[in-house]
Amino acid sequence: MAGPAGTSSRGASQPHKYPPQAELSSWGAFAAVMLFLGGTFSFLYGLAAIVNDKAVTVGGNGGVIIADFTVWGWVHMILGVCMVFVAYGLFRTRSWARWTAVVFAALNAIAQVTIITAFPIWALIVITLDCVVIYSLTTNWYIGD
Repeated sequence: MAGPAGTSSRGASQPHKYPPQAELSSWGAFAAVMLFLGGTFSFLYGLAAIVNDKAVTVGGNGGVIIADFTVWGWVHMILGVCMVFVAYGLFRTRSWARWTAVVFAALNAIAQVTIITAFPIWALIVITLDCVVIYSLTTNWYIGD
């Protein structure tokens, strides 16, 4: 069927097959960057603890609360790798990445509690940043939210 002036009715008036790609808000981008950095640092600290647990400097009065530095290293390496992959999903504005990032930020904050006696200032900074990441992911996700 022809439209006005001989144009086809199958033109631009049809809805898009796929919805337009959502843009990440500035808070969402902040959360992605912080999750990426936190994951990278967790991985590196975990690697240092596995390779040589004597090289991990202890600033507090004790060691880790649960197990030893080698176990702590493996947990943080795995957590760090997962956080980096989820951060990539956040940058790509994947819907699964939002709530997965909230879960991993919460797990990272809990994991920091296990080392608060060894690295008190670092653990408190990371816990605070994880809480800010959780806040930013649960309030404004897309531009216009």
